[in-house]
Amino acid sequence: MRKMKIGIVQQSNTSDIEVNIDKLKNNIRDLAVKGAELIVLQELHNSLYFCQTENTDVFDLAETIPGASTDQFGLLAKELGVVLVLSLFEKRAPGLYHNTAVVIEKDGSIAGKYRKMHIPDDPAYYEKFYFTPGDLGFQPIETSLGKLGVLVCWDQWYPEAARLMALAGADLLIYPTAIGWESTDSDDEKNRQRDAWTISQRGHAVANGLHVVSVNRVGHEPDPSNQTNGIQFWGSSFVAGPQGEILWRGSDDKEENQLIEIDIKKSEDVRRIWPFFRDRRIDAFSEITKRFID
Repeated sequence: MRKMKIGIVQQSNTSDIEVNIDKLKNNIRDLAVKGAELIVLQELHNSLYFCQTENTDVFDLAETIPGASTDQFGLLAKELGVVLVLSLFEKRAPGLYHNTAVVIEKDGSIAGKYRKMHIPDDPAYYEKFYFTPGDLGFQPIETSLGKLGVLVCWDQWYPEAARLMALAGADLLIYPTAIGWESTDSDDEKNRQRDAWTISQRGHAVANGLHVVSVNRVGHEPDPSNQTNGIQFWGSSFVAGPQGEILWRGSDDKEENQLIEIDIKKSEDVRRIWPFFRDRRIDAFSEITKRFID
């Protein structure tokens, strides 16, 4: 139970994967020099967000775990002595792919991985075409810094996911994400969407007495099909404390490397005054596993 220095990389990407990875590495180095112990990257950080269309050629971007990305980022983590949270397009077997977060330990080894459980299928977010739902459950990943409750993007909207991570002993919740605006939405609608996204995750912090770290991509990415105007990723990465307080929030239109220190002990202090776990009526929750209560 101690303080932890967390580095956040809010980055825009291009179609050139090598350029994106070089930029990621430079940003990681920048944060490590500033003292970061844990560095979190955005969802599917190596490439453009390719789920705006359904294209079988895109499966060529997928990689095994372990594989090229875990090898090169593992070497970097070992060199810098930091823990990294990666987000990769995993090729598990022919025709079987996942959206997978991987935690790299300070020695460069793979501490663990989490396969995204909730898979969206919305206009410009055609993830069900690419990703099989995760099958590793909601298990925190044990690291030298503590137990990391790593989830991914669409998981942000589900209180059950956050709760199960917390019940399994997570010391904080981490969400690599890729979400943004459609240009035809009104400014009011855009604000409602981003506010809902923030409120939902702050609610997970409050309900579970945990810090939440949410890292989003930023910048405009065109729709390859030209059927929409593409996605303007809204950035706004943030860290919330265990009472939902915003400790830091990024801009909605700029790349940023941010270092923020959190006090893990704050969770214990908050849970003593708000003992939500004590008062849960687990004897009355059996129907939560139903799709709908008819």
